[in-house]
Amino acid sequence: MEEKPKRVRQKPSLGLALVPVVLTLIAIGVQIFYFGDFTPHIPLAIGLAITSLVGVKLGFRWKRIEDGAFHVINVSLPSVSVLILVGMIIGVWIASGTVPSLIYYGLLLLSPAFFLAAAMLICAVVSVSLGTSWGTVGTVGLALVGIGAGFEIPIYWTAGAVVSGAFFGDKVSPLSDTTNLAAAVTGNDVFSHIKNMMPTTIPAMLIALAIYLVVGFTMIDDQAASFERIDAITASLDEHFTISIWLLLPAVLVIGLAVKKMPPIPSLFAGVMAGAVTAMAVQGVGLHDIVTYANYGYSIETGVEAMDSLLNRGGIQSMMWTISLILIALAFGGALEKTGCLETIIKAIMAKVRSFKGVQTSAIATSFATNLVAGDPYLSVALPGRMYAPTYRGLGYSTLNLSRGVEEGGTLMSPLIPWNAGGAFVISVLGLGIGEGNVENLLYIPLAFACWLSPLIGIIYAQTGLFSPKATDEERALWDKQGEAIASSEALGAAADAAVTSPTPASSSS
Repeated sequence: MEEKPKRVRQKPSLGLALVPVVLTLIAIGVQIFYFGDFTPHIPLAIGLAITSLVGVKLGFRWKRIEDGAFHVINVSLPSVSVLILVGMIIGVWIASGTVPSLIYYGLLLLSPAFFLAAAMLICAVVSVSLGTSWGTVGTVGLALVGIGAGFEIPIYWTAGAVVSGAFFGDKVSPLSDTTNLAAAVTGNDVFSHIKNMMPTTIPAMLIALAIYLVVGFTMIDDQAASFERIDAITASLDEHFTISIWLLLPAVLVIGLAVKKMPPIPSLFAGVMAGAVTAMAVQGVGLHDIVTYANYGYSIETGVEAMDSLLNRGGIQSMMWTISLILIALAFGGALEKTGCLETIIKAIMAKVRSFKGVQTSAIATSFATNLVAGDPYLSVALPGRMYAPTYRGLGYSTLNLSRGVEEGGTLMSPLIPWNAGGAFVISVLGLGIGEGNVENLLYIPLAFACWLSPLIGIIYAQTGLFSPKATDEERALWDKQGEAIASSEALGAAADAAVTSPTPASSSS
């Protein structure tokens, strides 16, 4: 019996590698800006088909392309599980009175002038504790949107502050999957990685904090808030829910489990169960209603439009638009990686840079571009992280510079791209209504100051050499011991031989 001849798989040229990327971005642009329809699912699916055709032309069998797409999806399944649990938490915590109590006390205790700054700090603390930006946005962030609505603050300002705080926490939390992923793919200790991010993280947060304070005192002062509206909201909450400080215990439980370093998925599920018990014991909600709220979301008519639009949400089914977008985007990104298109584009960029300042800037930009094209925060951290690492070693610079760069271009820029997993989640959970035509709410993107200021500061450091550590003798010894790839001086201008092909580490949550 004759063996089937093996297919010869070719590396794509730069022009061919750019074909699926450019055509997909054009399709997304037409869908969003020409048709005015913010549903990037089909353009991304078309991009997957185009990438598959490119792969077949290069000699790939469909099975290998499919494996590449499914591998990235499989890596992301823990994060999809977090999405499902966040949907359940939102529905159940509204029914239990946890979210209404957060809104109620927030309206009574917070000052409109300090609100945006407080929102960012609260989300930062919770996100560092939980290690998940998505969990923070879907719980505390949702309550802050309700408080902001009571203060008549535009939702895009509140969303910007929430995103700034939540994704800052995700970036510097030792419990975060992306933080551990960035350290792992660049061969660094996670705590050294976090310490090295402080020179960009702290200034970005302080600048963002100052901006939110200035805006609070100049545009959203105490006199601008309608206290009649606030009274109407608090009275409506008091009428339809039992309000108590004790109803915050489900949220305290989740944060406590996170501090104890429990994994995110069981911690969030414990929050669902605690909310369910509280809803039945305190609010008198039936068991079947709890199941309905967890699946389809909470439903109520309070007579106050602002409250109805905020409280009628949550449930697993509310996450399906976001989950379907994430799965398609991840499949597209996985196909681009498997066919070598992303690798070819990154190598073309690396071939043009020969200095540390160029490599560091390129690493940040490549992570952002991977986020933009592939829609996957994990791929945007892992792929540039392993591709650029040999070049840093060859230049004699610590790979801590690289791990910081991919976090800045990957983790922090993810929520600012609407069709990215992070951006789609933020838009869906905070109820920004982009798909319903509320395009002005995309203003949250430039208003999430901490997210885009951090990579900008990182690029400034790269150009000036500030906070850009060179490799220590201990690091060099570790490279030799672990047999890490180090680009030769001849290869530093054309880093094609410096690629690393280790598999993408699994992740736990976003």
